[in-house]
Amino acid sequence: MGSLMEPEQATGVSKKQPYPEKKREKGYSTIYRKLVFLTLICSLMPLFLVGWGIYAYYSGFSNIRIMDYFKNQVEHHRDIIELFLRERTSDLQLVILTHSPDSLQNQDNLRIIFSVMNQGNPFFTDLGLIDNMGNHLAYIGPYALMANNYSQTFWFKEVMNKGIFISDMFTGFRNAPHFIIAVTRVEGNRKWILRASIDTEYFRSLVENVKIGTTGEVYLSNQEGVLQTSPRFSGVIMGQAILPVEFFKEESSIGIYEADNKDPNRRFPRQLVGYTWIKNPHWKLVVKQDYDEAFRDANQANRAALIFLHFSLLIITVISVISTRYMIKIIRNRDKETDFLNQQLVQTRKLASLGELSAGVAHEINNPLAIILTESQVMRDTIEDISNLNNDDKTELLASLTQTESQVHRCSLITQNLLKFSRRNKSQREMVNLNAFLEDVIRLMDGKAKGMGIQFVLDLQKDIPAFPSDPSLLQQVFINLINNAADAHEGKPYGIINIGTRVDSLRHGVEVTVGDTGSGISTENMDKIFDPFFTTKAVGKGTGLGLSITYSTVKALGGDITVQSTIGEGTQFNIFLPFTPSDNAHGNPEEVTT
Repeated sequence: MGSLMEPEQATGVSKKQPYPEKKREKGYSTIYRKLVFLTLICSLMPLFLVGWGIYAYYSGFSNIRIMDYFKNQVEHHRDIIELFLRERTSDLQLVILTHSPDSLQNQDNLRIIFSVMNQGNPFFTDLGLIDNMGNHLAYIGPYALMANNYSQTFWFKEVMNKGIFISDMFTGFRNAPHFIIAVTRVEGNRKWILRASIDTEYFRSLVENVKIGTTGEVYLSNQEGVLQTSPRFSGVIMGQAILPVEFFKEESSIGIYEADNKDPNRRFPRQLVGYTWIKNPHWKLVVKQDYDEAFRDANQANRAALIFLHFSLLIITVISVISTRYMIKIIRNRDKETDFLNQQLVQTRKLASLGELSAGVAHEINNPLAIILTESQVMRDTIEDISNLNNDDKTELLASLTQTESQVHRCSLITQNLLKFSRRNKSQREMVNLNAFLEDVIRLMDGKAKGMGIQFVLDLQKDIPAFPSDPSLLQQVFINLINNAADAHEGKPYGIINIGTRVDSLRHGVEVTVGDTGSGISTENMDKIFDPFFTTKAVGKGTGLGLSITYSTVKALGGDITVQSTIGEGTQFNIFLPFTPSDNAHGNPEEVTT
């Protein structure tokens, strides 16, 4: 069969001197410095990118948020003003449509109606009924307007044509800024006008009811830029608004206005301006605030972002040092694990070479064993045909042949175990009902157990689902374990073998326990029991391959096997088998390394 090589030569693994510890520590120090340096350098660029991104995002977000706030304020306030004007117009329409002109000409009746209309809030300054010639028929108010004729006023012509009219601010006969709401009623050829002046101060408070910071202001102006209310800081009612008409080109918008510092009348800080147009009358609602105040929070956030960037740099530096130290610690541990695994790899390859050697030996022995069995049968037939051979000699020869055949079968069993150890047998997977399978194995082993005074005690959990596995390999596993459990009672008049099953929901599988009340396993042998060719049995009673094959088979099936033992009390093997073997579990022991 040729000469045997040293295990390291046979496996291609050469002996190497351990890596010098001082040189390794120096390498760790070099790696540590480089990692810290690279981490800090690589952190600066992302940090600045993140900082710039935060600044840009928050600035943009703040701009959008402030713009939306202005837009919402403008639209909401426009709705309030429009609602107020519609309600006051509806008040006048209700009065003129529900009361006859004759009733309204009565001063007492008109005074009662005026009082009711102003109940709660002083919406109206005065109230008057005017005929189609422009003359007052009745008037309630603080001004002496009863004798005035309005036929030539601009609003009289408008209301006569439109039926409903809301005027711009004007001074009129009372020489004070005000605006009026007028509605008409027609009966036959006659037309009456019910006209009311809106209280200027109340309307101004309604318009300016939006407080935006310390520099914000709200006002109304008409299409020519004439103020319909007095702004908080700039301009007076019926004066020209400070912002030019050309700025308000759209129906509704939010924008930034830069003042012309060359114009002495327009020297003011940059303004954030929101505006929209009211439908009736066609007034412009303007909300504005100094740009610096509007974006003060955003600027503070930007300063906070700079502080955050510097603080982050400090944190990254500290984390870089700590994390690098931790990484070096992990590398040290991995190197130690690698050294240990390399030692195991050498041992594993030795065992693999031993398995290959075992397979070759078993194959070479099987051929002459087959020839011996054949020749033995020929000799047995020949002895039967010899007539002049006396019975004693014949019996002795047949006994010798029987002994020869018995030893040949024993050698055959040893070679089969060697083949199993070398993992040459393929397996077939099918669905296995574990409890029924164990009961079959126990029936198979029951005769041997009874002959040794051993009793089986079963604790099998019901409703364990069937799962895919290899019945032949499972049978080999449990027969080996039961045989070992039975042999552990040698020298005892009786014993118990406990077999139990339990579903392991955490690992999604089933755990099988095989325990005995035998002699137990010593502590020094616990780490060796799964090693090939290790046995504590007497010479000729064991090959030391049973538990090694059992371990390899359970691993090949995707499971696990552990053992607990106490000297003089017994041993228990715990076998875990998964319901769904992983892709790496092929049910083939030849792919598992002992």
